[in-house]
Amino acid sequence: MDGTVVPDARRRLPGRGAWLHPDPGCLRDAEKRRAFPRALRVPGPLDVERLRGHLEQLGNQVAGSPRVPHEARKQVDPS
Repeated sequence: MDGTVVPDARRRLPGRGAWLHPDPGCLRDAEKRRAFPRALRVPGPLDVERLRGHLEQLGNQVAGSPRVPHEARKQVDPS
């Protein structure tokens, strides 16, 4: 390991992983608590810039996509 936290959106990379909500606030909290070295069982601080960039890209995709109104759902009577 080179000390860099990388996103694994497909969940295919080998080794130990850690879950994180796709929210920049959760990333900040995890950094403050030093959660990544503990979760990944590695000594010392880790570089999270690639992960930060991935979260920003996800946020931009969500912010840039048009919201599709939910279709009215038809309620079905089970009787």
